[in-house]
Amino acid sequence: MITDKTPSLWLNLKLGDVIDYGKTFKAEPCDLTDDTWVLELEDIEKDSSKLLQRLTFSERKSKSTKNRFEAGDVLYGKLRPYLNKVILADSNGVSTTEIVPIKASKNLDNRFLFYWLKHPKFLAYVTEVGYGVNMPRLGTKDGLAAPFILAPLAEQREIADRLDTLLAQVDTLKGRLDALPGILKRFRQSVLAAAISGKLTEEWRGTEHLEGWINGELNDFIHKPSYGTSSKSKKEGKVPVLRMGNLQNGKLDWKDLAYTSNDAEIKKYRLEHGDVLFNRTNSPELVGKTSIFKGERESIYAGYLIRVRCLETLVPDFLNYHLNSPSARQYCHAVKSDGVSQSNINAKKLGAYPLSCPPIEEQTEIVRRVDQLFTFADQVEQRVKEAQGRVNNLTQSILAKAFRGELTAEWREQHPELISGENSASALLARIQAERAAQAAVKRTRKNKASA
Repeated sequence: MITDKTPSLWLNLKLGDVIDYGKTFKAEPCDLTDDTWVLELEDIEKDSSKLLQRLTFSERKSKSTKNRFEAGDVLYGKLRPYLNKVILADSNGVSTTEIVPIKASKNLDNRFLFYWLKHPKFLAYVTEVGYGVNMPRLGTKDGLAAPFILAPLAEQREIADRLDTLLAQVDTLKGRLDALPGILKRFRQSVLAAAISGKLTEEWRGTEHLEGWINGELNDFIHKPSYGTSSKSKKEGKVPVLRMGNLQNGKLDWKDLAYTSNDAEIKKYRLEHGDVLFNRTNSPELVGKTSIFKGERESIYAGYLIRVRCLETLVPDFLNYHLNSPSARQYCHAVKSDGVSQSNINAKKLGAYPLSCPPIEEQTEIVRRVDQLFTFADQVEQRVKEAQGRVNNLTQSILAKAFRGELTAEWREQHPELISGENSASALLARIQAERAAQAAVKRTRKNKASA
């Protein structure tokens, strides 16, 4: 039920009172031309109504029955309706039968209908009544019984115009916010590149020359790299086994831990404060992930990780940052060996990683500056996430205001003639019902003639 208060001249109805939800016209593959637009649910981004791709019949080579639609139809994704996949068709085409084309009459603005199908009240309804446990759908009966608000036609158009403008502004803001995480990622990579090249501490050092920096291989600055236990299962025990999933952005994530109570493994593979963990295998984008162990709790490490323990001449945090730098990622990509389904870097290849190592004092200063800059980036990122959450809620808030009549309250006062008498919602409903009755009568006549 619609509980939000609406203008007194609006009508609270059922969707079936104004449209024929579920009524479709089928198309077989043999009926389609190569350039026919074929729309699938995967082509529509959830919530945003953004069309992600547009493919033709020749590109899709579909062999299943489709639903026909025309330009101006509202295309509603009935499968998993909580995903809120709704678009307005800008040209003719066909769609998967999981998309219901809805044709608005001349007495119902198609954009007004489109926005209502994205309204929080409608979403709450379809989420509740959808049938099917794993893949719920909005059935025809429930679709016809869904709530709908009918405003006078002129006000429908005014609401749709205002929503077009406001939600376009929201989309622009959202796009700018969504771009910021990528900018912050590039910022962090730039900081790391400056750190390991000496540029970050050039002013502190007082010279462009890398005085005291020693060039060598990683092996020159660490104890012999070591592999850990092969433990993979999540089981009860006393000591956590750190795995690839616990390595997150150079830090350890202590969620979803596996455990072991094997005393021999615990003794042999126990981690020490400052140990750097390097992921040596898996998909290319995951090879080379690192994190540093700060002695948070007694732990060991999994067999597909390499433990790197620094000599006194190498600060562990500096190494951890070094191995997360763009040059390290390039090195890993260049030397990895491709297995049957995974890439791999062994301890020998990791040990050969070229490392330019400054004096301890400069390493410490580099770590301090990187920590400071990364803390700033983390704070910005958190604010971006909070802003994204507010913007995501903004669309639903604007839709709620629109269908409470708040966006057009002043407009109604200025145009009473457009919402009363023959222009009222009640008169509009009568015209819609008359139009539908006339269409039904024509179809019955055609059917009778065809059977005669």
